[in-house]
Amino acid sequence: MHLYLGSNPRTIYLVTGSHEENLGRPQRALVFRAAEGNPAQAVVEFLPKDEVNLANAIRLTTRVVKGCLGLICIDNETFLAVITSATEVGNTRPSESSPEAVARIHEVLFYCLTSSTWDDFSASQDTMLGPDTADAIMIRENYPHSTPPPLFEHPCLPLTKILSSGSFYYALEPHWDISSRFSERLSRDRSISMDIGTFDERFVWNEYIVRSLLDFREKLDFHEREELDSCQFIILAMQGYVGVFTMALPAPPTDGSPTIATLSLISRLGWKRAGTRFNTRGVDDDGNTANFVESETIFSTDQHSVSYVQVRGSVPLFWEQQGIQTFGQRIQITRPHASQPAFERHFSHLTEDYGAVHAINLLGTKENEAILTSAYAKHLHIARSIWGDGLGITHYDFHNSVRMGGHDNISDRFGFTMCDSSSREIITEQKGVFRTNCLDCLDRTNFVQDILSRNSLEQYLMLVRREWVQSGALWTHHRELWAENGDALSRIYAGTGALNTSFTRSGKRTLAGVLSDATKSVSRAYINNFQDKGKQIAIDMFLGNLSNQKQVKIFDPIHDSVRIALEQRLTEYSTSKTCSIFVGTWNLNGRPPSESLLPWLFPRDNIFVLGFQEIVPLTAQQIVQTDPEKRRMWETRILEALDRRPHKAYDYVLLRSEQLVGTALVVLVRSELTAVIRNVEGTTRKTGLRGMSGNKGAVGVRLDYHDTSFCFLTAHLAAGHSNVEERNADFHTIVNGLHFLKGKTVESHENVIWLADTNYRIELDNETVRSLAEADDFDSLLAADQLKQAMDSRAIFEGYEEGPLLFRPTYKYDVGTDNYDTSEKLRIPAWTDRILFRGRFDLTAYSRAELKGSDHRPVFASFRTSVRIIDTAKRSALSRLLLESTLDAAPGEILEEKLASLPLPINYVELPPPSSDEQAWWDHPDHPKGVFPISTLTLQRHSSTNPFDSPVDSPLSSSPSSSDEELYSHALALQTPITPMPASRKPPPPPPPYRNRTTVETP
Repeated sequence: MHLYLGSNPRTIYLVTGSHEENLGRPQRALVFRAAEGNPAQAVVEFLPKDEVNLANAIRLTTRVVKGCLGLICIDNETFLAVITSATEVGNTRPSESSPEAVARIHEVLFYCLTSSTWDDFSASQDTMLGPDTADAIMIRENYPHSTPPPLFEHPCLPLTKILSSGSFYYALEPHWDISSRFSERLSRDRSISMDIGTFDERFVWNEYIVRSLLDFREKLDFHEREELDSCQFIILAMQGYVGVFTMALPAPPTDGSPTIATLSLISRLGWKRAGTRFNTRGVDDDGNTANFVESETIFSTDQHSVSYVQVRGSVPLFWEQQGIQTFGQRIQITRPHASQPAFERHFSHLTEDYGAVHAINLLGTKENEAILTSAYAKHLHIARSIWGDGLGITHYDFHNSVRMGGHDNISDRFGFTMCDSSSREIITEQKGVFRTNCLDCLDRTNFVQDILSRNSLEQYLMLVRREWVQSGALWTHHRELWAENGDALSRIYAGTGALNTSFTRSGKRTLAGVLSDATKSVSRAYINNFQDKGKQIAIDMFLGNLSNQKQVKIFDPIHDSVRIALEQRLTEYSTSKTCSIFVGTWNLNGRPPSESLLPWLFPRDNIFVLGFQEIVPLTAQQIVQTDPEKRRMWETRILEALDRRPHKAYDYVLLRSEQLVGTALVVLVRSELTAVIRNVEGTTRKTGLRGMSGNKGAVGVRLDYHDTSFCFLTAHLAAGHSNVEERNADFHTIVNGLHFLKGKTVESHENVIWLADTNYRIELDNETVRSLAEADDFDSLLAADQLKQAMDSRAIFEGYEEGPLLFRPTYKYDVGTDNYDTSEKLRIPAWTDRILFRGRFDLTAYSRAELKGSDHRPVFASFRTSVRIIDTAKRSALSRLLLESTLDAAPGEILEEKLASLPLPINYVELPPPSSDEQAWWDHPDHPKGVFPISTLTLQRHSSTNPFDSPVDSPLSSSPSSSDEELYSHALALQTPITPMPASRKPPPPPPPYRNRTTVETP
């Protein structure tokens, strides 16, 4: 196909060419132009080729275009992404009647719909990038964040580098889905499996930019949709690795001709927590982990097709590595007491997708890896109360096991999926999956997965063709595939090839391999510390995670009307419950805790939000590299105070904390609420020295409590009695410059609370202020308060409220006394410490606490608010009804009135009201405390599916080394095979049914 540009209005045409038409594809054109007045909206048409006038159009590229990846909006400009170079990798399953061939992408270019500014720059990028060249660019070049971008650099250049790196693949034929594993495709109805709208959205990397085109496709009639798919205008791309080898294996004794077999390896990298090595670790609130990869080995002959699947992923806890990283990893578990819900969501996804799950933890017990190993074991022990024997873990002493026994006897009893090649009839199915991890899920993980893959393939061969087990060609290709796989995944996540791939390829440790690994380790350290931050920004841009980024929508007045009507009828598909929030702010003057915090903290609320300023002394050393130990010390003291309170009824856990030099924000919640609080994010914004220094600035934490959004901010604004304008400017810098992921800003939240040392003063002389404060004449003081004056003039905090100031000014005291400042400076007392709010809040308390460990008094406020709980099933039913009514609207009918009055269907089943602190929905008079009689239950026992089962008292790993450099240093000394630990006989529960993923959603 070819790409053309038309003018008046500016229009891009993607048109089928002679090659596609010779293959029998219809002659069609996909037409794009920008919508008027909205740069993030496009108009798209699917037309017969002869209805498109290309007489005055110019061809944008001399290359043959392979397809379109989607539309993306960057800097208020909309760009079309097209593949201009790709090569075929091979046919992963030639035994299938229809080819299942894969192509590797080598070049992607972006063309602007909204402006001609970038036309010449797109043309200048129109140069062939071979796979080796692209890989070198990924390693060698800095991304825009690392160095200032050159003048007039194409805004999509970072995306071009990533997408042209040779790590992206797509299906060459529209009838098969490269994103879904073989067993999933077999389980689908034949008609569904031919639909490109059906895919595993975990692994389709361009889902964000192609979503609008998929929605457009879904609204076409059946015949048009078939034609669009046949033209293959829309491409779904996965990132990872695909390798294919075809070989001749020895003929059976009864037949002289050899058997042609194909061995393929497909590794699908997940995008939901995507990023680079030190920028993306652990799990998110939805259970997605960093570097999550599904690897599938496929062996195909004219008799059988066999598939074996395993996964890898970062330890599913909230952990990270901050600062400059070399060879000693400094690991911090950021939410040690609030990881269990996300941990269980992760394994819930795995068990739903794959059945039983057994984790293989390759972390050692030295240094920081022991912290993760211990926490991993603790969380999984709790999770086993849900899944029982369907979830297990082995803390596998990788180094010691390799040194003492080799790996030849590792067994896998989850089996594999096998079908008849001619009839597609499933003969056997894989019953579970191994989840392997080390620290980065790269080198050690790839080595063990190679072993498991070979073991599974040997199991199949022992059943059907024992002589093939001795085939040298087969295992040479198998080792090569896994070595290439390790290199590919390592380049994506860490910037270099994998360590010890020479051992994976040959089974031998060589001097050249040792030197190569040393070079890679040094390269990783440089790339991860100095280049990956820019690469992370480019990845987030592609996935739609950047602040202020808007997803391109295709003009669709019908669905826009439905969306507006749905928003207006929110109360019909949602309920609400009340919650309480305690908020406190305290400038600590750099001092450690020295007294009980209970006079300040009132532990009766659902959520505690505490802001601190000057938690560390504001020295030059702290500004350059902040020490988090002071914050951790205060977190410990707060948790101890809440835990020791009298008449304790529930526990609190640390949900999230964030720090910018001396400004810190700590959020704690009742432990039972961690399951319903999602999308927790933290961020900061500097305001000192015009945004270059963190001695002044703000820290923000946002979260969704059920379906209601909250944003909490603590700040330390400019000091100085007369610097009102500087403080006003700091406020606007924070509001406009503090951003969370996916375009979320301070103002985009329903409920916002500021808890800050605002530094606003009182415009009266010192003696008058002290006299009025002693007399508790707060009205006179408030009339001269700089913050109130600024708010009244709408210079700042427009739309915000503050409770009545019925307490004395909180600044500045002689430490340890009730006396205002008696030092040489004699500071004028002021209400510098304030709490302001916007949203649906009822203020129940606003005062100060008489703690004397700082020159400020802490301030607190207590709120009651309601949180919304959306019934997604009810919303979907109403959405479908509104859409049907919109499509059936008669000419002249007032659509808004019709949609507003449309009732829900009478057969809709109401769900019980949500639980509250006082009442649970399952506690019914007919069934007190939710107790139901249970009929006799017969359990069918199975043999253990876990070859790595260890005794209950099995010790954790005691790996002598967990560093990259020593990974396989004793490989040459291998003599005896590994003997697996005795398997337990507890029966696992049957795996849950597999689900078919489709991304077609009702608006």
